[in-house]
Amino acid sequence: MGIANIGIPGLILIVVLALIIFGPKKLPEIGKASGQTLREFKQSAGDLVTDDDSRSPADQQEKEKTDS
Repeated sequence: MGIANIGIPGLILIVVLALIIFGPKKLPEIGKASGQTLREFKQSAGDLVTDDDSRSPADQQEKEKTDS
């Protein structure tokens, strides 16, 4: 039983609990903030992968030599 097996009733329960805890005015702000955080994380992760891919093999070998 993992997080992927929540289903519709579970999602409804989570939304109702979130509305009770945070209130209807704060919930959109929390959603917006979490969306921005996730977007920035994905962008940073993509930049790291792009940075590693853009290095030439000679640069990677030089880095390995200096790390050892």
